[in-house]
Amino acid sequence: MHVRPSRSLSIDALKAIASQLIVLHHLAFYGPMSDAALVLAPDLISWLYDYGRVAVQAFLVVGGYLAAQTLSGMGALPAAGLGRLLFRRYLRLILPYLAALLLAIAAAALASRLIAHESIPAPPSLPQLLAHLFLMHGVLGFDALSAGVWYVAIDFQLFVLLAVCAWLGRRLPGPLSGSLLVGALGTASLLVFNRHTALDNWAIYFFGAYALGAAAWWGNAQVLQPGRATPVRRHAGWTLLLAAIGLLALWVEFRLRIAVALTVALLLAAASRATSWQDMPGQALLGWLSRIAYAVFLVHFPVVILCNALFARFAPPDPWLNAGGIVLAWALSVLAGALFHHFVEQRLGRWQMPRPATA
Repeated sequence: MHVRPSRSLSIDALKAIASQLIVLHHLAFYGPMSDAALVLAPDLISWLYDYGRVAVQAFLVVGGYLAAQTLSGMGALPAAGLGRLLFRRYLRLILPYLAALLLAIAAAALASRLIAHESIPAPPSLPQLLAHLFLMHGVLGFDALSAGVWYVAIDFQLFVLLAVCAWLGRRLPGPLSGSLLVGALGTASLLVFNRHTALDNWAIYFFGAYALGAAAWWGNAQVLQPGRATPVRRHAGWTLLLAAIGLLALWVEFRLRIAVALTVALLLAAASRATSWQDMPGQALLGWLSRIAYAVFLVHFPVVILCNALFARFAPPDPWLNAGGIVLAWALSVLAGALFHHFVEQRLGRWQMPRPATA
């Protein structure tokens, strides 16, 4: 049987696990099913409520890793080429995103007829819709129409920032100019900007984790050196620098999200030499969950609010029954993601640009 390279296996595992944690976080966060089931597993539900969202750091790191991989193979882009690259990236993100928004709006309208609950978004205004269309809803202060749409906006901002750094770096003297720009901006993010939560609608807040992912790719990348016929890895120096910057950021101020991002980045940096990944059990399942992760990320919220509304309206507030509703909503979220991936995402996404890390 053909086994994909170890780095792909590690990315599949990270994306698969992180995407499921985000779904479970939202099932714990948005009631009322989790409120009714809380007495059965208070520690587990509370942990998912408080810490499940930290899994998004895996998406940020993997996103930076894959973006650096994409940009490294594009050579020197003219200004017009950079514009086309970013526009194609926007289209690649926005088409399935808009389809998912329509589902979220319809689900919210149906759920609001069944129950009144703060987790159900209000009908959107025209300015709110336009802000979502241009991925500016967070920056402009509009309420999100679906959980997770903030990440799509941030992913696009992060890719733009990384691409501009790479584009500028190729016009400056020195072979590592782009990498140094990304490293400097990532360090500034980790030490300064990420410590101010008021900036969490802007890429600079998250760029430290994204840059850690990019550094993990550079550490694994193979480069040709003068006088050598075969490419060599340059990972040792990048891995040490990656660890040093992350540890410095944690020393300045410990943040669980940065500790998770650093751990994920170091796992990716080490994955190319970890032969044990080749024998990892459940490869097919992890690969499938990884492929549908972006779709699950986009469409699980409508499933979550509809299941909550139906159980709140028609089922008694029995803890075991509502715990079963949580499991059902989880399974239906994965199923909805698989269907959306097959019938919507794949058909709309033929723009030859990588999906975000949740994909």
